[in-house]
Amino acid sequence: MIRIGKGDLKMTNIDWKEKKNLTMLADFYEFTMANGYLENGMEDTIAYFDMFFRSIPDGGGFAIMAGVEQLIGYLKNLKFYDEDIEYFRSKDMFSEEFLEYLKNFEFKCDVWAIPEGTPIFPGEPIVVVRGPIIQAQIIETMVLLTINHQSLIATKSNRIVRAAEGRPVMEFGSRRAQGYEGAILGARAAYIGGAVGTACTIVERDFNIPALGTMAHSWVQLFPTELEAFKAYARLYPDNCVLLVDTYNVLKSGVPNAIKAFNEEVVPRGFRPKGIRIDSGDIAYLSKEARKMLDNAGFPDCSIVASSSLDEYVIRELLRQGAQIDSFGVGERLITARSEPVFGGVYKLAAVEKNGKIIPKIKVSENVGKITTPGFKQVYRLYDKATNKAIADVITLHEEEIDDTKPYEIFHPLYTWKRKTLTNFYAKKLLVQLFDKGKCIYENPSIHEIRDYCEQQIDTLWDEVKRFENPHEYFVDLSKPLWDIKDQLLKEHGKIQKNNI
Repeated sequence: MIRIGKGDLKMTNIDWKEKKNLTMLADFYEFTMANGYLENGMEDTIAYFDMFFRSIPDGGGFAIMAGVEQLIGYLKNLKFYDEDIEYFRSKDMFSEEFLEYLKNFEFKCDVWAIPEGTPIFPGEPIVVVRGPIIQAQIIETMVLLTINHQSLIATKSNRIVRAAEGRPVMEFGSRRAQGYEGAILGARAAYIGGAVGTACTIVERDFNIPALGTMAHSWVQLFPTELEAFKAYARLYPDNCVLLVDTYNVLKSGVPNAIKAFNEEVVPRGFRPKGIRIDSGDIAYLSKEARKMLDNAGFPDCSIVASSSLDEYVIRELLRQGAQIDSFGVGERLITARSEPVFGGVYKLAAVEKNGKIIPKIKVSENVGKITTPGFKQVYRLYDKATNKAIADVITLHEEEIDDTKPYEIFHPLYTWKRKTLTNFYAKKLLVQLFDKGKCIYENPSIHEIRDYCEQQIDTLWDEVKRFENPHEYFVDLSKPLWDIKDQLLKEHGKIQKNNI
C-alpha cells in the first residue's frame, strides 16, 4: 500500500503495465494549471503549443526525429482511472468540477509532427499541438519525454554509424540503459539511426529489430579450457559461430584456439566461421595481428568484431590507425548518449484562438536563444533540383504556401541583410498531421521503412553539415510574413518593458 495524502491508494506495476496508460506521467504543475484554467472559465480556450529544441547534441550539424509512434500510442490511451481521480481528491487542492472533467476526459486535440527519421534542426517546431488549453497543457511532459529521448539516441546512433564508414554497428547497451524503457526504446531509436540490430531480445519480439550477440566471458570461464569452451559453442552454432577471444590472451590463446575450434567443429560441418570478437586491450593492434593469423589459417572471410566502450570518436581513431575491424558492438556510450545525455527539447505556447482568430503569443527573454517564434506554423524543406540536396528549412505560417515555381528569397532571421534568392528548387512540407480532433489519422510506417527513410534523408544533407567538428550551420529561416509577426511582437513587448521602467 502506498500512502498518499488522506487516503490509501493501491497501484501496482502490474496494473500500470496492463493498462498501458501513462496519462499521469506529467509534471504536477500541469494539473494545477489545468484546474486553474477550469476555475477561471478558460477550459475551452484553444491553444497552440510547439515542441522544438535549441541546440544539437555533441555540437553536431543535425539531429534525427524519433519517438512519433510512441507519442501516438500515448495520446490514443489518454484516460483517467478512478484511482487517479481519488489521488487528486486526496490532495485537497482540486475542485470537484475539475475531477469530473478528468473523469469524462476525451482527447480532442489536433497534432502535427515531423516524421521519424527526418533530420531536424534547432528552432523549428517538430511537434505542434492545437486544442483545448487543459488538454494541450497536460500532455507537455510526455510529448517532451517521448521525443527527447528517442531523438537523442537516434542522433547519437547515427553519429556512431557514420564514424564506422559502412561497417555494421550493433547496439549492445541494454544493461547500461537508464531503466527498462530506456533499453527498449533506446534500441528502437538506435536502429532508426542506422544500427543493424540490438543485443536486447525483447526488442526483436516487439519491434522486429534483429537481436544479435555471441557469448560472454563467463561462458569461456565456465569450461576447463578456452578451447573446450570454443568447441562446445561451435558444435551448437556452427552456422553462426562468433567467438570471444580476449578472456585470457587474445594473440597467445584466444585467436589460436578459435582457429582450432573452427577447423574441428565448423568447417567439417560444411560451414564457414562467422567471426571473433575482441572486447579489451589495444584493439587497433590486436585486430591487425588477429587478421594476419586468421588469413594465414585460411579464414580471410572470418570477420573481426570490436566492442569495449566505443563511440564515434574511438571508432574514428581506430579506423585511422588501420584497425582491421569489420563491425562494432557499441554499448553504454550509445544507449545513454553519454557524451551529452540531454536533448533539450521544450514545449512552448505559440498562439491562442479568440473568436475564431489566431492570436500569436511570444516568450521574450534577454537570452536571445530563448525567444520563441509565435503563431501556428509549418516547416518547409527546400531542395536543389539539380543535386537533390537540402538547401534550407523555412518556418512559415501554417496556411502559407511556398511556390517553388517562382524565385524565393530566404534571409537570416537575426541578420536580415544576409539574403539569398533561390531558383530551380522544390519545397516539401515537413509537419504531417497525426490527430484530427483527437482521432488518429496517421498510419505509422514500419521500423524498417523509418530506418531506410532516415538513411535517404541524411543523404540529402551536404557533407559539410555532417562533420563531427565545426559542422556547417544549416539554414533555418523564417518566412517574411512570420518574421513580420515576430518582429512586431518584439517591438510591442519592448515598449511595454520600457513603459514599466
